[in-house]
Amino acid sequence: MKNVGGVDRILRLVIGLGLVAYGIFLQVTTGAGWWIAAIGLVPTGTALFSTCPLYIPLKISTAKKD
Repeated sequence: MKNVGGVDRILRLVIGLGLVAYGIFLQVTTGAGWWIAAIGLVPTGTALFSTCPLYIPLKISTAKKD
């Protein structure tokens, strides 16, 4: 069941990929950025699959109705 719509999906993808890139940068420079990259995988994954598990119990949907 898709519950993540267009703008929401784009924002999640941009923020997620930004966190992953920043985490990788920190890991290379300081050795302590792996957890930021891991956190960035959550919004990236929800954007790619168009489903947010947190939206389900809250009955939220930003996807267009069919």
